Amino acid sequence: MRDESKTSTAREATPPTGPAPGSADGQALPPVYEPRQIEPRWYAYWERNGYFNGDPDPSRPGFGIVMPPPNVTGSLHVGHAMDNTLADILVRFRRMQGYSTLWLPGTDHAGIATQVVVEQELAREGKSRHDLGREKFLERVWEWKERYGGIITQQLRRLGSSCDWSRERFTMDPGCSRAVREAFVHLYEKGLIYRGDYIINWCPRCRTALSDLEVEHEETEGRLWYLRYPLEDGSGDIMVATTRPETMLGDTGIAVHPQDTRYLPLIGKAAILPLVGRKLPIVADEAVDMGFGTGAVKVTPAHDPTDFEIGRRHGLETVKVIDERGRITEAAPPELVGLDRAEARQQVVEALRRGGYLVREEVHRHAVGHCQRCGTVVEPLVSKQWFVRMKPLAEPAIRAVRERRVRLLPERFESHFFHWMENVRDWCISRQLWWGHRIPVWYCSACGRETVSVEDPTACRHCGSPAIEQDPDVLDTWFSSALWPFSTLGWPERTADLSFYYPTSLLVTGFDILFFWVARMMVMGLELMGDVPFRDVLLHGLVRDALGRKMSKSRGTGVDPLEVIEEYGADALRLTLVMGVGMGNDLRWHPDRVEASRNFANKLWNAARFALMRMPADGAITSDGRATGPFSPERIRHWAAAGELALPERWILSRLARRTREVTELLERYEVGEAARALYDFAWDELCDWYIELAKPRLSGQVDDAERERTAAVLWYVLERTARLLHPFMPFVTEEVWQRLPHQGPTVMLAPWPQPDDALVDEAAEERMRQVMDVIRAIRNVRAEKGVSVSRRIPARVWAPEEVRATLAEHADDIRRLAGVSELGIEAPGPERPKDAVPAVAGPQVEIFVPLAGLVDADEELRRLGKELAEVEQLLSRWRGMLANPAFVDRAPRDVVESTRRKEEEAEQRRARLVEQMEQLRRLVR
Repeated sequence: MRDESKTSTAREATPPTGPAPGSADGQALPPVYEPRQIEPRWYAYWERNGYFNGDPDPSRPGFGIVMPPPNVTGSLHVGHAMDNTLADILVRFRRMQGYSTLWLPGTDHAGIATQVVVEQELAREGKSRHDLGREKFLERVWEWKERYGGIITQQLRRLGSSCDWSRERFTMDPGCSRAVREAFVHLYEKGLIYRGDYIINWCPRCRTALSDLEVEHEETEGRLWYLRYPLEDGSGDIMVATTRPETMLGDTGIAVHPQDTRYLPLIGKAAILPLVGRKLPIVADEAVDMGFGTGAVKVTPAHDPTDFEIGRRHGLETVKVIDERGRITEAAPPELVGLDRAEARQQVVEALRRGGYLVREEVHRHAVGHCQRCGTVVEPLVSKQWFVRMKPLAEPAIRAVRERRVRLLPERFESHFFHWMENVRDWCISRQLWWGHRIPVWYCSACGRETVSVEDPTACRHCGSPAIEQDPDVLDTWFSSALWPFSTLGWPERTADLSFYYPTSLLVTGFDILFFWVARMMVMGLELMGDVPFRDVLLHGLVRDALGRKMSKSRGTGVDPLEVIEEYGADALRLTLVMGVGMGNDLRWHPDRVEASRNFANKLWNAARFALMRMPADGAITSDGRATGPFSPERIRHWAAAGELALPERWILSRLARRTREVTELLERYEVGEAARALYDFAWDELCDWYIELAKPRLSGQVDDAERERTAAVLWYVLERTARLLHPFMPFVTEEVWQRLPHQGPTVMLAPWPQPDDALVDEAAEERMRQVMDVIRAIRNVRAEKGVSVSRRIPARVWAPEEVRATLAEHADDIRRLAGVSELGIEAPGPERPKDAVPAVAGPQVEIFVPLAGLVDADEELRRLGKELAEVEQLLSRWRGMLANPAFVDRAPRDVVESTRRKEEEAEQRRARLVEQMEQLRRLVR
């Protein structure tokens, strides 16, 4: 860690290659903070000087983190902004703490999405990929990637992401491609990769298998059809319910729950499939939901994942009646062959109705899977694909989490992780695409065997024949992404980066890809590297609209982060995305919060501008840290120890020390939102609204030069450290402010993270300052309640114990100035409270009395209160009348009656307060 005590605070000249918006010569800041002018120039300065670079340094602790690679087709959305803001805050925090830090960026080739984009481009030219052929099509995709693939990385720069762009990776660059082949061959040779028939998600439009993550489930209003299947022995029938009647053509069984007493006599019998005549065994299986439909379900192993597993357990036939184009196959009756799924459904329902097999139908809402890319309804299909055996790979990952070698944060996600991993299915890794990592398997037409190799073979490994052809499919994009934490660091080579930064320290990602990416990285890291890929996983929530709905461009609720940055600045967007958000919780997007964050940036800017205009120019210190002027931490500590600082200075230094410790501890626990909130409250409330206001008279020459110098030095000290504490959250405005303050070093991002100085914690000063602030707040509250103009000064009397009176008397001028008081009486508590005065409490044993005569026009206020009293009495009469009516009390819902009683009580209390206020005013009029 860096030793802050060795850091001096000299007022530096221009940084090595020139700062972006202004020099560090202490000149006053411009009147208005303009993020559009300042942010791009500071980012260019940081990147140009290599401040983001993460070169391994064995003399320092390492902190490595890889960026979840956004799709190369993508542009920055609010989810990316959330993810990268959280990561950047923690990276900048560790960098300032002195870690050898690497944040490694990159993009994903996004197999389906990229191929779809380029095919659409070809379609506008009247061509298809088949017109070009595979090689020419891939050349076209690479050309597209070179033209457009860097858009999102440029947008991430706008956000302020401090990645090491010199190490930027792409999932299909040569190093990552080599890693993919090494991983495939390793798993294949261990028997963990195999080819076989299995149920998959299939998109009839994209003509490829889909991962679960590529399927979006949308609530859809459909129908539930109840069908009668005759029993084979003629003793009756069994009724099933289905949302997809067209798949009944592929039914090969009926399943009931083994504990469902309604169907126990039927287990072991058979039914006859309507329209087809196929014999259907009736089996007992615990996968059946007794509460759905009739409790008996048709089993279609070729077109439903659950049915596929039931079919395997009971040896049922698999009949594929829907093909890869979404059309009915020849396994169905001839009149239906070739029909589209939707058309076939209509004809099947009509045929069942005519045959007397359709008992009834009803409206039914259910989740229907759609292709994430094209929106087509997904078709579960049994298909020959390549799979990874997940059970043996999942067990070490489960142990790693149970043994806390990997921490999932928040911990509540561990139970979800265990449930999924303990019930994991084999992973389908083949995709019927041209863009992607082609599966490294070659089939021999001579001997019929397959060759699996890292390098492209020229002949069959088994018989030596050159008649070999590579598998046409490519690997699931998630396969290469699963290697990301080590393929990006040079694996399978043992590079310096890999040795130093693996396992990485932290992964920041959304909870929605815990299973599809995080878990797969864990199994691959443990299998191929022998260790977990990361120590901590910080799972954040989703950004939703103000009503809690998922962001949607079609509903007009989408948020473009770049538009927000353009209007409010990146700092405002970053602060909005993290402030006050609990770990793992979703964030509701409210535009007014971005404006509040922008206002906070302006508040900090104006505070620094005020300070710079009042700081003496002779604050420099020598390079070895010996003070020649006031701007030295050592001198401030000396003044504090010697009792030479005034109460406001001792208070703010104590509050800063406490906040520094609090924020540091919160960031160490990854509680980024709470850390942001703590800094926001300190900077806005304690520093700007209180300390600067208290310091203004002493900075304006109303004290001797020595006290003015001490006040300016403390203000510098607090502002400079506040800028450092805020830097990870708001990097741009803090860099500009810090550069203008006396400082040492070329950039705040490399300045040491402030250490909490326990020697400056002063509980007595905090208590005494609280007493002063409580009195000011109480008087301000009275003014606000009575609507007194801020320009109007009013009298006030304070009753307090002797020890408090001494503090208040010492700061009577501050109270008068900040509370707008003309005459301030500070007295011992009397035997009787003053009449005709508004009372207020300002802490234990401290009371304030503000004469009503000095606050309001009694006649005007009496008229206003009388009008309000009449309205309250009218409402009170209404509530009492309702409650006096037995019909209402007996027949209305209980919660409505109770709500009415509460309204009556509140109206009575409000009436009593109004009567009391009016009586006070009448005494004034008399």
